[in-house]
Amino acid sequence: MRHTESEKTVKKNVRSAGRGEEVIYVRGLKKSFGKKDVLKNINFEVNKGENVVVLGKSGSGKSVIIQCLVGMISPDEGELRVFGEEVSALTEKQLKKLRIRIGFLFQSGALYDSMTVRENMQFPLIRILKMNDQNEIDKRVEEVLKSVGLLDSIDKMPSDLSGGMRKRAGLARTLVVNPELMLYDEPTTGLDPITSREISNLVLEIQKKYKTTSIIITHDMECAAITADRVLVLNDGEFIAEGSFEEVKSSKDEFVSSFFK
Repeated sequence: MRHTESEKTVKKNVRSAGRGEEVIYVRGLKKSFGKKDVLKNINFEVNKGENVVVLGKSGSGKSVIIQCLVGMISPDEGELRVFGEEVSALTEKQLKKLRIRIGFLFQSGALYDSMTVRENMQFPLIRILKMNDQNEIDKRVEEVLKSVGLLDSIDKMPSDLSGGMRKRAGLARTLVVNPELMLYDEPTTGLDPITSREISNLVLEIQKKYKTTSIIITHDMECAAITADRVLVLNDGEFIAEGSFEEVKSSKDEFVSSFFK
């Protein structure tokens, strides 16, 4: 991996006391689809409490990396550990247990359209965590909706929400099970600039409040600037640059600098 000029770890405002504890460790990760080599040699790690932003062109394999992390796709080669466990060695039962610790925010928000916001929040608590105390369920649902600014919309249907509100609701449903690791796939896609900024700031607030570790895949440079403790740049199946947002922004590499023009 080629690094930007200096690897000073100058951070903005939130830094975990647990920094240094590895949550993700990846070495030599490779994945091909037919004759197309998507991931050629992926190497990185993510520490507890850290927000890592992944930049890369469309179709470069960014989403494939996070799908490998949760066992949705099996890599062809390489070592991939999450919470100290080798993902490829886990049984389906062990994978389900691992995924409970991971929150995955899809681009669409992935809400159930036939359920109210309240019911969308309750579903993973009942189905995944097997909770049956209605008072405890109500308390957790209201708390998480309040944290994303949607408590007043608790009984609305997803179709009654704006794009930004749907994104917030999707984020709340992910957070309601208290994940330790968050995977954001283009969290601001399709949103206007003001709403995009609100969602980016919300990602940062969630890092503070829930002490989450996060990987954020984005094309939105303002989102990257707001949320990133560290930025990784993907090109031709490898990470070619790493550093703080400002370090990567000042890179002399032509491909890296193209993201900032």
